Amino acid sequence: MIYFPPLRRLLLPATIFLTAIVFYRSSFGVSSSLPSFVLHPPAPPSEGIRIPFNELQSVPLPANATENHIPPASQFFYQSYQSSNQSGSTKSPSKPIEVPALQVLWKCPVQANRFTNHIRISAIVRNITQVPPDPLKPENRVFWNPTIISLPYWAENQYLVVSRIVTEGHHQENVICEANICYVGPEEYAKAGEKPCKEEDLKLLGPAGGLRCASAPMGPNVPPTPAEQCHGKFLGFVDVPGFHDPRVFWSGKGEPLMMVNTQSRYACFGLWMIDLRSLLPSLQNLLASSPRHPSLGPLKSYPTLTELTRNPASTRSSIEKNWLPFFPASGESYIHYDLSHPTNTSIHGRTFAKLLGNGFTTTNLTDPLELPCLAEDDSKEPDPAKRGGTWHQATNSLRLILCNRSDLKCKASNDNTVFFAIIHRKFPNYLDLPLRYERYFMVWSATPPFSLLGISKHPILMANETASGWAESENWSDDPVNVETVEKYQKQHHVRSLSNGTNSTNAWSMEPYGGKEFWAYFTYTVSIAYAWGRGDHEEVGDKNVGYLDDEVVLAIGIDDKGQGFARAKAADLVQCLRACPGRAEKDVG
Repeated sequence: MIYFPPLRRLLLPATIFLTAIVFYRSSFGVSSSLPSFVLHPPAPPSEGIRIPFNELQSVPLPANATENHIPPASQFFYQSYQSSNQSGSTKSPSKPIEVPALQVLWKCPVQANRFTNHIRISAIVRNITQVPPDPLKPENRVFWNPTIISLPYWAENQYLVVSRIVTEGHHQENVICEANICYVGPEEYAKAGEKPCKEEDLKLLGPAGGLRCASAPMGPNVPPTPAEQCHGKFLGFVDVPGFHDPRVFWSGKGEPLMMVNTQSRYACFGLWMIDLRSLLPSLQNLLASSPRHPSLGPLKSYPTLTELTRNPASTRSSIEKNWLPFFPASGESYIHYDLSHPTNTSIHGRTFAKLLGNGFTTTNLTDPLELPCLAEDDSKEPDPAKRGGTWHQATNSLRLILCNRSDLKCKASNDNTVFFAIIHRKFPNYLDLPLRYERYFMVWSATPPFSLLGISKHPILMANETASGWAESENWSDDPVNVETVEKYQKQHHVRSLSNGTNSTNAWSMEPYGGKEFWAYFTYTVSIAYAWGRGDHEEVGDKNVGYLDDEVVLAIGIDDKGQGFARAKAADLVQCLRACPGRAEKDVG
């Protein structure tokens, strides 16, 4: 018979042993060469785990990545991008204005409006409708804040559209559908794949035609997220169901992604990413049916809703929004967080980080020698009210090769490949509510360290947009027909005023009868995408990259209660840029 001693005999030895362990670990530093009694990695230093940039390709995520993860030291990141002159010393790269491949960005073929300082291009804003052909029931909902991507060339329809619904309460609703553009006028005006507008289309879209859902829109089944950091004045946001401000875009690998703003684990509201194929089985089937390259489609980086983080935690804001993803040719992914020049109200300046997987990121990778490119000085602002505009990121990004696809000599290189995106300058009215969003284009290098290259000198308007804050005649002063109408009316009114003995100065300041009215006067751009119809050579991995003669579709919100889009050549959008100053005149290292 086997005999076991009473357990109480082991109590004293066990107590002594545990006491010794606690005393040892609390009183002595543990050498890195000695194994730990407890199997977990040591805590990182307060500034984060430092890893050389060239090891970021394959580094595994640390166990405590949600708290403090991966800021590569600047000396590791920048040493790979130094260049040497003949004397052997290391100097900063050339200023953007001096780079030959970028000269196309600085040309200004269009003159700015002398009152508003805007440049108006020929593309027009057209309407979007969610009413499909042969609808099963009337559609009374109001849609706004659209975001658009083009579908592959072998798809039955041209575009995928996600729109928000105007709701009466605080809850958020969104719908998604496949859609097509119809055209108005002679057949030679049609773009690839477009069909002429029918009478029913024109009733819904207006005389210019537009974009119409091919089938009834559906609500994407995006799961709710926890609100773990809503405190104080943000406590009410805990009970706001649904996501808002969606952005859809193609990744550099050809993944159809959607980024949404909703409750956060790390802030009150944060940004989350999901692959649209996880929400739309039809899209999964479409990407797996390429006629030229049969496959299951690109692997999913975000098969489930994944929160994107900001590192370190001390840089996070209670409400995060408008982050801007960009995808270099290397297949990596980055997030652009902030753009504003550091001021008393914006401490971050320009910040971006590399995505490492599972939503985790490095710390800020902005070149510390990069000079600010945004001006916060309103002294040259043409608006006489000097309302003090603030800069905000607006859309996703696209990669652009600065030559024409039709040019057989055009070859992509590091020098002529850039990213571009739309940023807004937001101006308030006298009640501090939004008065207008001015549309600017920002361009930056497509290779590390992703330096800012240029920003639009003038805000860009479509042909039928007007800018809030100026009179009708001022908005349309660059339109010859409207100028003639204005001058005719003012001359007649001036003569009539003199005969009546009224003050001629006041008469001249009145708005002309018969001139153009305000049109699409409060607009903002939600997303950009290369247009459908670039040929059967384009696979999903090419959806994020284009050339100057490729067309870009801009998804446009109208007055928070409407939606539209415009389509313009990339060359028209990135013209007349102001070159950024580049890096400080200082040796590196």
